[in-house]
Amino acid sequence: MKIAIIASEFGEAAKAAQQLRNRYKAVGTKDADVIVALGGDGFMLQTLHAYMGRDIPIFGMNKGTVGFLMNEFDDQELTDRIASADSYTMHPLRMRATRCDGEVVEYLAVNEVSLLRETRQAAKIRISIDGKVRMPELVGDGVLVSTPAGSTAYNLSAHGPIIPLDAGLLALTPLSAFRPRRWRGALLPHHVCVSFTVNQPQKRPVSAVADMHEVRDVRHVVVEEARDVSFTLMFDKEHTLAERIFTEQFAY
Repeated sequence: MKIAIIASEFGEAAKAAQQLRNRYKAVGTKDADVIVALGGDGFMLQTLHAYMGRDIPIFGMNKGTVGFLMNEFDDQELTDRIASADSYTMHPLRMRATRCDGEVVEYLAVNEVSLLRETRQAAKIRISIDGKVRMPELVGDGVLVSTPAGSTAYNLSAHGPIIPLDAGLLALTPLSAFRPRRWRGALLPHHVCVSFTVNQPQKRPVSAVADMHEVRDVRHVVVEEARDVSFTLMFDKEHTLAERIFTEQFAY
């Protein structure tokens, strides 16, 4: 097994990575069978975006803050852990955003795609699913579409539902909705196409964010699962991502 080891430049990750490279005779990412990523969830997202579609699994170890997408750091028996790990292959979301000037920008998202108001004024957004208008106007701070892997991140903070990995669903969650006041969002089949049209985009500007990539002043955004792109995460069998997501539903 050929292992590449990469690390965040912050905290203790870089030092730990060098120790692992010396112990396990690491190779470069181009020659690796698996990439070991040391850092936090932010670094994991960066890594997934950097190697998306490369058909190389990522085994993360936490040297950051939260580490929800990471395994516990341990420098012992790393090759055995990787060999026995559970693998999850997932598809990201594809965001296609049209700016007010007509420019079309496309990004992928592992966690979520968010539409966010840019100014003090509330955003007004029309929501369509597979071409049918489901909500003529949502008034509030914005709205997001989350994957199961991202459902415990921003989506959960916005009081959206936690989604098991194998549920085949996406979460559509409002952000501080003013109208309609009682709308809590929706669960959508993973294969649908979600379209957002910004009402009054010049007066009430909105940005679209796919993970860490932001597009300002959008007037129309289309979000759907990118079935032609995949990424694979690896987890220790005793603490898999599916188990973590399931456990979060009973947190108190």
